[in-house]
Amino acid sequence: MSGFTAGIAALGGLVLAAIVAWNAWTTRRNVPRQPEAAVAEASAAREPSLERTEPVFDDAPLAPLPLPERKPGLDGLIDALAAIAVDVPVSGEAALAALPPTRRAGSKPFAIEGRNEASGEWETPRAGQRYGAFQAGVQLANRSGALNEIEFSEFVMKTQAFADAVNGSPEFPEMRDEVARGRELDQFAGSHDAQLGFTLRARNAAWSPGYVQQNASRLGFVPGAIPGRLVLPAAAPGVPPILGLAFPTEAALSEDPAQTAIRELTLSLDVTHVPRTEQPFVRMRDAAIALAAAMDGLITDDDGRVIPAEALDAIGADLEHLYDTLDARDLSAGSDQARRLFS
Repeated sequence: MSGFTAGIAALGGLVLAAIVAWNAWTTRRNVPRQPEAAVAEASAAREPSLERTEPVFDDAPLAPLPLPERKPGLDGLIDALAAIAVDVPVSGEAALAALPPTRRAGSKPFAIEGRNEASGEWETPRAGQRYGAFQAGVQLANRSGALNEIEFSEFVMKTQAFADAVNGSPEFPEMRDEVARGRELDQFAGSHDAQLGFTLRARNAAWSPGYVQQNASRLGFVPGAIPGRLVLPAAAPGVPPILGLAFPTEAALSEDPAQTAIRELTLSLDVTHVPRTEQPFVRMRDAAIALAAAMDGLITDDDGRVIPAEALDAIGADLEHLYDTLDARDLSAGSDQARRLFS
């Protein structure tokens, strides 16, 4: 073999070796990052062992789900109210039987409460109790818009039907006044609603669902009610979570989660639903920074632009002004009224 032929053969061998190495590197790069326990198990599987080990399911639930959100009562600040007088006390069973089958008037929540004879408190009717008066209410505004004339008319019809069933006499407010209140409240809500979201994007290797859960759990996140959604629960039971962390539902329901690649997560905060005392934005910012550092990711906006640290600080300052405005309107972030209005 001539020197030239040998050189060509050697060069071909080097090229082939480079291609093999490149393919191996690309394969490793494209394999989703795995949780630590899964990585340890994979390493152990390559070593001969006579011991039998039990499998670890990294994608199993990390903790119990948060308690259901409690339902706040009617409030004249955000509800149109109709008083219902009764001549004699009404049993809880009779009141429950008279309630309408749906709890909405159009797109607005509708509710009926009774004044408990024993406690004097207004509450949703319960069996075994007696009620000396009732009130019906329909919400003046929510994220679907302001109360309109058709919805108010449906509210009147539902209330009148209940009153007839319990031998009560309703007293309705003026429709024009309540619709006007609804529009004014809707304008305020539209100008002061805030829902923040950051996108965490994988810088290089993608993430598996188990890897995401493991890193999020270290910051206090637990599985939510929807596959692919994690939440940072509030300290008090029965109230909305502080933050949400989401990835595609299909990835969460994959038959082979270890090979399911996730390249971005959404970290979200519904500002008006969380009390400012929880410091939700500070916790959101810190969670985003910690996850990006631990998972080799970038913090970006919806368009993929990286968000610098100084921009995060500016958002926090703007939120403080929003909190002050909501407080002045008796619609403090995280209050029952604010959570109902901004829903």
